[in-house]
Order: sequence, then structure tokens, then C-alpha cells
Amino acid sequence: MLDSEWWTLDDVFNRLSNFQTGEFISDMDPDVIARVEKCHRYLASRIAAKGETIYGVNTGFGALAHTKIAPDKLSELQDNILISHACGVGDPVPDVIVRAMLLLKAKSLSQGHSAVKPETIFRLLDMLENNVTPVVPSQGSLGASGDLAPLSHLAIPMIGEGEVSIGGAAPVHALDALKSFGWDKLQLDPKEGLALINGTQLMLGYGVISMLRIERLLEWADAIGAWSLEAWSGLPSPFDHDVHRIRHQEGAIAVAESVRKWLDGSEKMSTPKDHVQDPYSFRCIPQVHGASRDVISAARKLFENEVNAVTDNPLVFPDEDKVVSGGNFHGQPLALTLDHLTLAVHELASISERRTFKLMSGTRHLPAFLAKDPGLHSGYMIAQYTSASLVSMNKQLTTPSSADNADSSNGQEDHVSMGANAALKLWKVIDNAEQVIAIEALCAAQASDLGGMAGLGAMSPKLLKLQESLRETVPFLSEDAYMAPILGDALSWIKNNLPEDIDTCP
Repeated sequence: MLDSEWWTLDDVFNRLSNFQTGEFISDMDPDVIARVEKCHRYLASRIAAKGETIYGVNTGFGALAHTKIAPDKLSELQDNILISHACGVGDPVPDVIVRAMLLLKAKSLSQGHSAVKPETIFRLLDMLENNVTPVVPSQGSLGASGDLAPLSHLAIPMIGEGEVSIGGAAPVHALDALKSFGWDKLQLDPKEGLALINGTQLMLGYGVISMLRIERLLEWADAIGAWSLEAWSGLPSPFDHDVHRIRHQEGAIAVAESVRKWLDGSEKMSTPKDHVQDPYSFRCIPQVHGASRDVISAARKLFENEVNAVTDNPLVFPDEDKVVSGGNFHGQPLALTLDHLTLAVHELASISERRTFKLMSGTRHLPAFLAKDPGLHSGYMIAQYTSASLVSMNKQLTTPSSADNADSSNGQEDHVSMGANAALKLWKVIDNAEQVIAIEALCAAQASDLGGMAGLGAMSPKLLKLQESLRETVPFLSEDAYMAPILGDALSWIKNNLPEDIDTCP
């Protein structure tokens, strides 16, 4: 149910999951319906009573804001804004993000400051409940005046335009989908089209769903970092709690504790070492992973604020008897955060690739490139090349989108956030980072097997569970093999599991 409560990101995830399982019914709390109806009635009565000019209600849009629209054309005006603004290009936005956009748009409109009627919000929820997913091209938003083009593609199926996918099937024309469900085309009232396409739901949808992936990646980064540390005969001292207690950085404290947990009971880690320090990629895992963890924690708070926000324009305040034109649609808070997240995820991959490189070095009692018979076999040599290539691409993708700008709408919209581009780049950087960390897992497992053969000591019980789980998918590499499927299998293993779940398996 769409309620008045403050939603955390976990609430969003749970609602999206419940829609998938049929447990979430397209319904609204009576208090929500009441405030939405109140706002809708207020705007209609204000236009009728005062006949005043209100942007986007009885005027053109953007630089055409000074053009007055006749009263009998107000519904047509709202249809026109959806059709004219649906000019996105590029690959479709993933269905999981489009579904998040539908829910987040419904949540924003339900706050009672957008002047839409309840039926409009119900249609968004009905599409979610019946797995009707609009086809939304990924490119075309400047991230200010909202995500205009993507949100237009999200909304035009409600008036029988555009395409949708039903249950993940091939796209069909929206009008055919409406007929199949017995739904009428929505008749848009004044401001409804503008309310549907003003907002930050593309940027926010990417951000929210990215958080699911990033927070999983954080857990894997710590576990696999510990795995590599043990396999390379690293030192436990940099993870001592007192080291991090006196710096006061919460992320580093949490990572050090996580690594200690994964190494607990390791015979190999307690074996005396000849070296007194490890390279930074091992020694500074808490500082590097921890810094990314802190960025991600801050992003979660900002995204939760935006989930519960009203981001269209103008905003309607029935109790205060006012309609205010503002700029809540501007994506700058999201753009900066998405750029920062991109850098934080990149750093997880960057330090991971460095650990992979060290595992290849033929030192610490391990053979060169983790090949059982180096020379005749190349082992994981080229897997490290792949990892380095992905990290290099990520470096290029970390250029901040929010630093760019474009003048649009004849100068009316002269500063934009470019947050949508930041969101697209973040999604790609996560893709690359997942593969980089999966490659490190392969190398850590190979090094652990080789260390066991050399009698270098028993693994930590927790890491041994990870080792055994991965070995159910990818075997020890005793000789050279076709590597691409192996890398793909390791990536699937990362995506389909959480380290804690493997650790707690009997």
C-alpha cells in the first residue's frame, strides 16, 4: 500500500519485491487519497475562480512559459507535453530501474503537492502490479527540469502512446496493452502531464537500485580482500582495532572488523612471516574500502531524502492557499552524489586489481601467474590484463558529469545537473567493478589451493567456505583452459551469492 510513512531504501526494495510476488496491492492509504484529492480540487477551483496564469497549467513550457493557453485546450496541453518530450534515445533503461521509477513517481505524487488526481497514481501502481513496464530510452535527460525525456516515456503509455513490456515479453504498443487489461486511456487534468515528467525519478531510480548492487559489492570486497591477504601470506597487524580506533573513521573501523572476522581462526595468518610490511593494496584495505563505505553510507541518506521528496513544478500548497514555482526538479544533489559513488566504486575495483597483480608476482611461495607449471602454462596472467582494462575504463568514467553544463530551452534552463549521465556511468562502473572483484576471487582461490599444496597452513574456516563454494562453480586451474567462461562463472557466483550467506550455510 502507498502510505504516508517515511520510506527508507529498504522499504523501497521490499515494496518492489512485493510487487514482483503479488503481495503488494495497488492501493493507497485513505489519508493519502484524501490529501491527493484535496490538492487536485484546490488547483481546479483556483483556476476556475481566479482565472490566473499558472506555469505549466495554462501556459506553455520552458521558454514558452509566457504563452497563455485557452481553457478548452488545457487537457490537450498536458497530452502534448508527454508526446513532445518523449524523445529519448539509446539502449532501454533496465526493467528493474523502470519499475523503481514507477514506484518512486507514485510516492512523490502521493505527497499531495502535485495536484494530480488519485486515478493517475493508481495507474502507476496498476502498471507495477501487473508487470507492465514502459520502454524508456536511457539517454536524453539533462538532469534538470527533471528527467523530462525518460519520464515522458514512462508516462506516455498511460495515454496510449509508446511501448511497454508485459511480464518481460517483447515490447508492444501501449494502446494494445491498455486494451488487454481493459484500461481506458487517462484523461489528463491541468498540470498532470507536467507533474508526471518533472522530477528526478530516473536519476533516483538508478541511484536506489545501484545501492543494492554497491552494498553487496562492499561485502564482497572485504571478504575477497581478506581471502587474497591470507593467500598471499599477508600480515594481520594493519587490521588491529586500535590502529583504526585512533583515526575515528567509521568506514575503516568497520572494514577492519570485517576482515578480522573473515581471517578468524586462520592457521596461515598466525604463521611467522619474514616480511614486516605489506604493499598498500593489502595493508590499507580498511582505509580504502572504508572511505568508499563512508561515501556509500552518506549516499543512502541522501537517496532516502529524495525518495520522500516532491520534485515536480510548480508546487501546490492547498493549506497555505498558494502555488509556487521553484526548482526542486534540479538534479544537482543526486548528480554530485552519483559522481561520488562512481568514484567510490571505482576505488574498490582499483585496489582489487592491484591485489590481483601482486598474487601474479611469483612471490610469497606462490608460482608466477598462479600457474601450476609456469612457462608451459600462463595461468591467470591475462585475467589480470582484463581486470586492468576494466579499471582503466572506470578511470575514464569517473570524470564527473556534474561538472558539465548545457544551455537549453532558449536560455531559460541555463544550468543543468547532468545527473542522468552520472547515473548511467555509475551503472557501467558497477558492472566493471563486479567483474574485477570476481577475477580477484578466482586468483585468491587459486592461490589458496596452491598454498595448501605447499603446506603453508590451513585457511580460516570462514574463507574455506567461500573457497569450497566457488570450487563448486569453478575448478582449480591445473593447466591452461578457455578463460572467458571461467570469468563469467565467477561473476555469476558473485552476483548470485552474498559472502555472509555462504558463511552461514551448514
